[in-house]
Order: sequence, then C-alpha cells, then structure tokens
Amino acid sequence: MSTSSDLADRLQSYLGPAGVITDWRDLESYAVDWRKLFPGKPACVVRPNSTEQVAQVVRICREAGVPIVPQGGNTGLAGGAVPDASGTQVVLSLNRMAAIRNVDPIGMTIEAEAGCILKVAQDAASTAGRLLPISLAAEGSATIGGVVAANAGGVNVLRYGMTRNLVLGLEVVLPDGTIANGLRRLRKDNAGYDWKQLFIGSEGTLGVVTAAVLRLLPRPKHSVTALLSVPDPDAALTLFGLAQDDLGDQITAFELISRTSLDLVARHAGLKPPIAEGEWFVLIEAASSLAGLREAAEAMLGSAFEREIALDGVIAESGAQAAQLWALREHVTESEAREGKSVKHDVSVPLTAVPLFLVDVGKALADEVPGTRVNAFGHLGDGNIHYNVLIEDGHDAGAVNRIVHDVVASHGGSISAEHGIGQYRVGELVRYRSSVEMELARKLKLALDPQGLLNPGKVLSP
Repeated sequence: MSTSSDLADRLQSYLGPAGVITDWRDLESYAVDWRKLFPGKPACVVRPNSTEQVAQVVRICREAGVPIVPQGGNTGLAGGAVPDASGTQVVLSLNRMAAIRNVDPIGMTIEAEAGCILKVAQDAASTAGRLLPISLAAEGSATIGGVVAANAGGVNVLRYGMTRNLVLGLEVVLPDGTIANGLRRLRKDNAGYDWKQLFIGSEGTLGVVTAAVLRLLPRPKHSVTALLSVPDPDAALTLFGLAQDDLGDQITAFELISRTSLDLVARHAGLKPPIAEGEWFVLIEAASSLAGLREAAEAMLGSAFEREIALDGVIAESGAQAAQLWALREHVTESEAREGKSVKHDVSVPLTAVPLFLVDVGKALADEVPGTRVNAFGHLGDGNIHYNVLIEDGHDAGAVNRIVHDVVASHGGSISAEHGIGQYRVGELVRYRSSVEMELARKLKLALDPQGLLNPGKVLSP
C-alpha cells in the first residue's frame, strides 16, 4: 500500500491542485458526520470534476489498495459518508460535479450530476413547469448522488414513493474503475436485469453514482394544508383512511406529531400551534392540478369533526400560513437536539400496526428504562415513525436501542425506514435481518468489490 503522501501526490498530479485537499483545516468538514457522532481522519479528500476523473481516481486507489469513501452533501444521519479514524481512507467528494445536464418537460425527466444540490434540481424542474417531488429537510445541502445512494425518503413518499421510484437511469463508476452508463430516459425497459437498482440505497458500498436521470411530475396548481388534533394514533389512522376515501392520491403528506414534539418546538424554536387541544396532531397536505381540491378537503375535515375523529383543526388560508404549519414539523429535530441527549430511531412498521407499536414500545421503555421521555413523530402515511427517546445521564442508550428495535421486529417492521444503515446500525442489521438475506448481501458485495475498498465498514460489517 502506498503511503498517504505518495498517494496524495499521485492523485494531485492527475487532478491538479484544486482536486486534492490535504490540509487538516480544510479536511475537517469532510471528516465528521452531520450529527458529529462519527469523527474520522481522511488520508486526503479528492474532488474530481468529471465521471472519467472519478473512474481514474478509483483505479489509482484500487492499485494502491486504499479504501474510498464516496461523499455527497454529507447530510446523512447514519455516518455512511465519512471515513474512519485510521487516516488511511480517501474521501471522494462529488461536489465539483454539480451540473444539470438536461431537463425535458415533455418527457418529464431531469438528468443531473451527483454533486448537484437537490434544491437546485427542484428549482430547475419548477422553472420548466414540472415537479421533482423528493422533499427533505436537508434539500438545501443534500446532493443527487447522495439522495440516490441513500434511497432517500422525505415527506412526499406517501404519494410519489422513495427515491427508487423516481430513478429512470444511472451512471455509476464500479469498484474497478469501469464506467457503467445507464442514463436512459425510458419509462418502460425490460431488456435484461435492472442493474441500477443494486446501487440505489447501497450507500456507496457497491459503486459511485456520478449522474442520474430522475422522473418529473406535473406541478400541481392547487394545494391545501391542514393541522388537526386527534385523540390518539388510532384516530389518526382512521382519519388517514377517511382522507384516502375522499381525497385519494391527491394526498402528498400525512404527518403524525406528538404533543411532546410540539412542546419541544414551542420551548426551543418559539413556535406554537394554532390549536391547543389534543395529545396527538396530524399535518395533512394535498395537491392537485384540478380545481375543487379545497372544497373536497373541507368536506373531508367536516366529516372528521362530525364523527369525532378530529378534535380541532385549522386549514391554511395562504402559502405563508401553510409554511407556518410546516415549520412546526420541520423544527422538531432541531428542538429535540437543544433539549439534550436522545437515542434516535428511524423505524417503520406496517401502517395498521402503528398505534399498537406506539403502545407496546412505550410500555416496554417505561418498564425497563424508567425516566426516559419519548419524542415520536413522522410519516404516518407510509408507516415511518421517528421514535426518539430523550435520556438522562445514567440511562443505557444501548438498552433503549434494543428495546425499541425488538418491538419494531415483533411488528414485522424495519430498523431503518429512510436514513440507511451507514456505520450507525451495522450491528443491528445483523441482528434483525435473516442469515439468508445477509449472505445474499455479502455475495453481492464480494462480486462487485472483492477487495472491499469501497466505503468499508458501512452497511455490512467487515
């Protein structure tokens, strides 16, 4: 294996001075994850500006036997895009590959390089009169490559699906430096294996995504946003059924928020909901290109009140008021961080199991780790709950983690709904996935990356 300085010199001779970073003062932002849970020490950071440069960097590192950690906006919550502390891993940043190569409003596609910021791609689609429906709290920093590699979710999964549902084509650099170009804009293509699916959600462990073709949608002309209080999660689920009956696929988001969440937002962000009654709240958004959406939403909410499914509620009268309602949801994570220590869980269970899951996990925590507080919120419409447990000194975070994940497993759920495995949940994945599934994953990794040099220690244990 080459020394770090020899490798950096070789990479710099190929990429030029702007393409390699070795000064720690400039490396630091690439070396730690967003939550600052996994500080690392890269040998250097390389910043190629083309797919061919990415391929050559991968070849050089492969010849030297040096591991590579692909990195986009570094906004992930599972430590999947940062190096370890050994000082031997090269961070491959895609942030200089940020071009939007094509927007086709008729074919409704957008082709963008991996380093393109998600918000920039959203704006380009909007300028063309179309919608790129991937919507995340980190969309001002997250990149297209990272979004694809993580199979990102967000608030619009209920209507539009995960990122996987929107990817039509990929360009990927394989672990041996080969470029696989599958940037097709086809809605229908059954010619052989759909190999791009291997790389969506692989967190950079099987290949480096360098560009993607994403599906666009018609931009809705009308939208309605409402916040309602409900007696309990069972009522929220009943309300979701009613909304599906009356609004159908016009529902874009259906968020469940606990009273604890809103209390944290009020305390740390100074934002209070316009309705006071209730221990649970639902934030609903619907959108359509057809007129009559608001009237349909008002009729649905009226029925909810008549049937006492909802206790109180408000419908936004303007875009500004809708943004104020969404701000309550969007400030939950930040407010929780200001409150103190927490053990975070990004879990999913079958939709109809959500109420019982919340009861079971709450009871298990109260019995086995008394004194904790629960901050539960998330995407009820797709069964994804962010079940975060606020802890004090003396609480066993590992025990909390195990309790929550055991209850998730008992309800046939997943320990990671949208944040990925990264290095944060590697051990937990082994515990909760079957041996057959884990062996299949290892065979895929071995087939594509036999030297194990691409993002080692992420998703799969070494």
